[in-house]
Amino acid sequence: MSTSTPNAISTPSTSPTITTDALIIGFGKGGKTLAAKLSAAGRKVVVAEASANMYGGTCINIGCLPSKSLILSAEQARRDGANSTPETREAAFEAAIQEKRRVTSMLRDKNYHKLADQDNITVITGRAHFTGPHSVEIATAEGPVAVTASKIFINTGATPRIPDIPGIRTTPGVYTSTGLMDLDDMPQRLVIIGSGFIGLEFASMFADFGTAVTVLQHNAEFLPREDADVAAAIRAQLEAQGVKFLFNADTKAIAPAADGGVRLSVAVKGMTRGASQACDSTPAGTGNAHADITGATGTTDTATTTSPTGNPTDHATMSHVQTKPSDDGEPRFAEPAEARFCLTTDAVLVATGRTPNVEGLHLEAAGVELTERGAVKVDELLRTTAADIWALGDVNGGPQHTYISLDDYRVVWSQLNGSARPYTVKDRKHVPSSTFLATPYSRVGLNEREAKAAGLDYVVKRLPVAAVPKAQVMRRPDGLMKAIVERNTGRILGAMLLSVESHEVINIVKLAMDLDAPASTLRDMVFTHPTIAEALNDLFA
Repeated sequence: MSTSTPNAISTPSTSPTITTDALIIGFGKGGKTLAAKLSAAGRKVVVAEASANMYGGTCINIGCLPSKSLILSAEQARRDGANSTPETREAAFEAAIQEKRRVTSMLRDKNYHKLADQDNITVITGRAHFTGPHSVEIATAEGPVAVTASKIFINTGATPRIPDIPGIRTTPGVYTSTGLMDLDDMPQRLVIIGSGFIGLEFASMFADFGTAVTVLQHNAEFLPREDADVAAAIRAQLEAQGVKFLFNADTKAIAPAADGGVRLSVAVKGMTRGASQACDSTPAGTGNAHADITGATGTTDTATTTSPTGNPTDHATMSHVQTKPSDDGEPRFAEPAEARFCLTTDAVLVATGRTPNVEGLHLEAAGVELTERGAVKVDELLRTTAADIWALGDVNGGPQHTYISLDDYRVVWSQLNGSARPYTVKDRKHVPSSTFLATPYSRVGLNEREAKAAGLDYVVKRLPVAAVPKAQVMRRPDGLMKAIVERNTGRILGAMLLSVESHEVINIVKLAMDLDAPASTLRDMVFTHPTIAEALNDLFA
């Protein structure tokens, strides 16, 4: 089997119009699984994919698998000391990129042939848009192809959300995660706009490769949805890797730097240092601090940016300005002061979330409506507002995980296979998640913050990873394990595992929660030894 990228497939000129049982728009996890199932049931299926580089979907080509390949290579570079010199860093990064390309090319080819080699499936490479309730036109390299289908499934995924910052779309060196994972040369300095889990994965990975990483966060609280102790442990881990943070930081403009890099004009709220200056102004003694990005840092309460010279007079400190009382006697506060910094770097990653990919689909022609957040509106059976049209995966606004797209397939298939009671989104239980940092972070269910807000009576279970024998054997003792258990029932409400192999262990906790097993089940379970999983005995004790 060839591992080269397949060529675009188009309908022969003698058959410019196709009538089929099912049309799937997008080659993602849910769509490709549904296509194979429909084909096996004897249905005729057309799969439309906009790009030959996306056969198999986001996860295989630009998401979970290539990023995890690079993360593993980065961890290896750190363990081997290959990130210690410019020469070894470049060599390790180049090898990692080549391995990532090999893996994605191989998986892309396998996914393509898994569908295209079936008699009942036609793969068409081109952008699809609706022309009516059951009709679509696909713009291929050889011209438009019209497809009429009894049932249509939208599986177009999500695309990076780009904030409205001047210069962000036009400045060389500014990337989304897709572009940053395919660089030929490793950036020595990297600024990440956004501190969600995608941004933090890239921060950890590039820090392991030896890049100087700074993360700009819009607000003052790090990982505000996580428990404070967990967030603090994650942040400490990243800072130990050398990652720097600037909080309350808004990027005002991006432009090419004189040295060929990227220049960011950043305003930090709550920080004052005399009069601010424009990013292209010459820094003055008591004016705005201008700094090399490698020295930028900050905390929730104070934020400091250090110049390359290390001059202590080039530091800035947060302050809040109180004004006179209001008419009702209550104190009134002015907007927090801010300071402008001009930061220079080799590359910028925009990691400000992803948005459903609906652009150009002309959904209105089919009567398909969107939610207020721009996702395809669906019900609990993933039916859109148009008859016989469904939406699977990230495009429908659900959790953005490949395994959720797969579960969406189960929701749809349960309607098509004659089930007496279809499986619905509401039947889905306890969605776990994992973030692949140097020490992976995984969680499922409620954290302490959420349990408290819900008014539940609970107890908190904690275990330092250093107390787990296998973690010591692996020389990976960093992190903590935390679980929330309902006091009177023993019901497991949730778990947060910042631990080596947490991405495997969290699935055991999820299974116990799905089966309504009490915490004592994991407390008393017989596990093999030595493993990380056996730590659940002590965590739930």
